[in-house]
Amino acid sequence: MKNQLLTTVLALFTFVAFTQEKSEKKETPDGEIFTSTQSVSINGKTITLATETGTVQLRDENDKPIALFGFTHYKKTSSGKNRPIVFAFNGGPLSASFWLHFGVLGPKRIEINDPDYTKPAPYKVVNNQFSILDKADLVMIDPVGVGFSKPIGDAKWEDFWGVDQDIRSIGLFIEQFIIKTGKMNAPKYLLGESYGTFRNAGLVKHLQDKGIAMNGVIMVSAVFDLQHLLFGPGDDTAYLIHFPTYAATAWYHNKVKNKGESLEAFLNEVRTFTANEYAPALLKGDQISASERNAVAQKLADFSGLSQDFYLKADLRVTNGEYFQELLRDKGLTVGRLDSRFTGINEDLLSQSSLTDPQSDAISPPYISAFKDYLYNDLKVRKDLSYTTTASTRKGFKWDWNHSGNVIWNMQVATTTLPDMTSAMKRNPDLKILILNGYYDLATVFYGVEHSINHMGLDAELKKNIIMKYYEAGHMMYTHIPSMAKFKKDVDEFIDQTSN
Repeated sequence: MKNQLLTTVLALFTFVAFTQEKSEKKETPDGEIFTSTQSVSINGKTITLATETGTVQLRDENDKPIALFGFTHYKKTSSGKNRPIVFAFNGGPLSASFWLHFGVLGPKRIEINDPDYTKPAPYKVVNNQFSILDKADLVMIDPVGVGFSKPIGDAKWEDFWGVDQDIRSIGLFIEQFIIKTGKMNAPKYLLGESYGTFRNAGLVKHLQDKGIAMNGVIMVSAVFDLQHLLFGPGDDTAYLIHFPTYAATAWYHNKVKNKGESLEAFLNEVRTFTANEYAPALLKGDQISASERNAVAQKLADFSGLSQDFYLKADLRVTNGEYFQELLRDKGLTVGRLDSRFTGINEDLLSQSSLTDPQSDAISPPYISAFKDYLYNDLKVRKDLSYTTTASTRKGFKWDWNHSGNVIWNMQVATTTLPDMTSAMKRNPDLKILILNGYYDLATVFYGVEHSINHMGLDAELKKNIIMKYYEAGHMMYTHIPSMAKFKKDVDEFIDQTSN
């Protein structure tokens, strides 16, 4: 009887242990990687690439599994272990990396009808002669919430959805990846677009504090101070930093009377007016005289392509949404936010602000459809896995904008990672930053970047480590072939100069 009871207890214990072990394995699955061989031809030379796409198990600081983290890794097959490596991601938050992946960085790219609408499928996918893969290995990162990335075990979505949470998880992935692949001693780079630049500014310091210094950081369409994008009550900064891009847009659409010798010369004149006349006028508020108000409104009209009356009714303050809608209203068109060279049908001529972004409308279907075709067929990913392009489609998505260092008196006084980048540069004087700005980008405006850089408090010598490049295109300047070629040249030179 005792033996029978003991046997029953042991069997029950074994069953419970087995069930618990099975449950733990179910909650913390291993990642799944799909391999393939890709190639790219650049400057007449074909490069063969060992390619991995999928997820790896991400561990926290105590080696507890917290996520399946998605990526695509392109490695030149005949390279040494210290070949430079670039970690790249898009913005959002929270967007998957297919824009950069299939637009300019990877071995293939989608051809679109820039700056117009691209006809429906079949889309044209071509060899990407502008890829950086002749200079460096490449890791395209999809943060938790997009691509195939998702939390596992006890982790939840909100553990990854926030400024600091995002920096921490991507930092963990990069550290674990370079250890796994033997790249700890290789030249390393971060490349981010849009919110990815905001992330970069915090991530470079985060990694540096962990003993992982970057050779360089590449910022595509940058923003470091989020208040620059918000036309907040009582804050005139956003109106000022957007104005030069309004002017550039008017110049492109032939809505200014005097275009000058070049776009650059015209914008230098606009910068001078913005700093010396527009800013003081806004600072005065309702204390500005009627004559000065009228004079400033006329100059705003002359540079921006809007009317003096419109600026007077707007109290000299026009938001970007209002500008998109007003500039070409007489033609029944609205201009693009991501790239103001693009135009689309104005859906409501009486609306104060635009209802859509023509650039996004024009390029999203070809990018998404063609990339997913490449992902499941060329990169050999299982077709029953869903690739999420944006976390905004996930139920309950909400971003935590709090960031360490942005709080005073228990109140968030800013949303910025600029102090992080400033600290990283001052503690590592060899760190170089390359910033790529689109003149027609009304999502992250170039004058806002200039404002941020001019307020970092760097001495003249250290400030030389920040390299600014400008393109006659928009937020995704690589949709414009001449700008894509310039993108390639600028990034190649940067990697060459900082990897030796």
